[in-house]
Amino acid sequence: MSTAKPHPAVADVRRAVRDLLEEVEPEGRITVAVSGGADSLALAAAATHIGHKMGLAVVGLIVDHGLQAESAHTAARAAEHLADLGLDDVQVLPVVVEGKGGLEAAARRARYAALRTAADGAWVLLGHTRDDQAETVLLGLGRGSGPRSIAGMKPLDHPWARPLLRTPRTTTQTACAALGITPWQDPHNADPRFTRVRLRHEVLPLLDDVLQGGVSAALARTAAQLREDLAALDAIAAEAHTRASEGDELVVAELTPLPPAVRRRVLRTWLTRAGVPELTDAHLRGADALVSDWHGQRGIALPGGLVARRARGRLTCTGREV
Repeated sequence: MSTAKPHPAVADVRRAVRDLLEEVEPEGRITVAVSGGADSLALAAAATHIGHKMGLAVVGLIVDHGLQAESAHTAARAAEHLADLGLDDVQVLPVVVEGKGGLEAAARRARYAALRTAADGAWVLLGHTRDDQAETVLLGLGRGSGPRSIAGMKPLDHPWARPLLRTPRTTTQTACAALGITPWQDPHNADPRFTRVRLRHEVLPLLDDVLQGGVSAALARTAAQLREDLAALDAIAAEAHTRASEGDELVVAELTPLPPAVRRRVLRTWLTRAGVPELTDAHLRGADALVSDWHGQRGIALPGGLVARRARGRLTCTGREV
C-alpha cells in the first residue's frame, strides 16, 4: 500500500471536503453534483476519498441539460470518470430546460430541482469555488440587489453544501491534473453571451490588473463578512417578529421603533408566511411605508392577489376586495 503524500492541490481539496463533512456529520450517504468540469471532478474525487474514510456511501449526480448535441455523450463520459474514481453509484439525470428568465436561469432551475429530487434528503456537494463566489458578488453589486446577493453563496444551505468556496479554481484544475483526470471544457463557459463568462474573462482580470491582484479572494472575504452580519440581523428580526405578531397580524407599535433594516426583515418574514410570491424590494418598501410613513393611505397591492393594509394599529395581509 502506497504511503506517498497526495499532491498539495489534491490535499487542499480533500481538506476542504473533510472540514465541511465533519461540520455537518452526514449519515449514510452523500451526493456530489458533477458537470464533468475540473471543479466538480476534483470535488468528487475528494468526496469519495474522505467519504469512504467516514463510512459514507458517495453517489455522483450528473445533470444532462440537453442543450448541446453531445450532451448525452458528455454525461456518459463524466459517469465513466466517476466510476474510475470509485463512487458507489452514479446517476445521470436528464432535464428539460424551459421557462422564463433566460437560458442560464432556466437551466439552473431545472438542475437544482433534479438534484434535490435525486438526493432525497442527503447533502448535495456542489463544486462552486472562490472564483464562482467572486462572480456572484460582482453580479449582486452590479444589479443593486441588496446585501443578501452581495453575501454570495452559503457554504451550507441544506441540501446544498459548498466545501470549495475558499478554494481557487486553479487548485481544482491542478488537482485534476495531478490525479490524471481530463475535465470536460463546457463551451458555454467561453460564450460571451453569458454574463458570468464576461465577468470571468473580462471584468475580474481587469480588476486584478487595476488593483494589483487578489480581487477574487477579497470579494469572497466580503461575502463571508456580510453573511455574518446578515445572520445577526436575521436573529434580531426573528425576535422582533415574535413580539409583533398577533395571530396573522402585526402590531404597528412594536414595529415603529425598529431600525429599518430590522423592520423590513420582519415584514419580509410576515409577508412570505402570508403567501406573497416573488416579493420585490418595491413591494417591501411599500409595506414598510404603512409603518414608517403612515398618512392614511390605502393598502399595498402585492403579488398573488394579496393586499397589505393598516387598520386599528395592526397590519393585515388579505385578498383584494372585489
